[in-house]
Amino acid sequence: MKQETNNLTRNRTIQLEEHARCPVEMAINVIGGRWKCPIIHHLLDGTKRFSELRKLIPGASQRMLTKHLRELESDGLILRKVFAEVPPRTEYSLTDKGRSLEPVMWAMHDWSVENLDSERKN
Repeated sequence: MKQETNNLTRNRTIQLEEHARCPVEMAINVIGGRWKCPIIHHLLDGTKRFSELRKLIPGASQRMLTKHLRELESDGLILRKVFAEVPPRTEYSLTDKGRSLEPVMWAMHDWSVENLDSERKN
């Protein structure tokens, strides 16, 4: 009973902390991470197999790509579909919630072009 009470208290504390946090901080908590935005960016073009994502994001190790895909799935941004085939096939696609990030991705793109492209040229 005491353990159950502690869990309820902890859950309420977490919920209160999330409500008190800045919305931008909360968004960064979900999409922050070296490979999350590139994953979302590539999935905006449609469903991709794990091997396709590996080729599209060559700097990400298999371990980190898997970790970020699982986190995005846990946060409800992507769907993971596993096919019972040999060899196994896994496909990833954006949920409606994940697709709602498209304007955010474009805003980051536009900001980067305006503010960082000139720095790369120098």
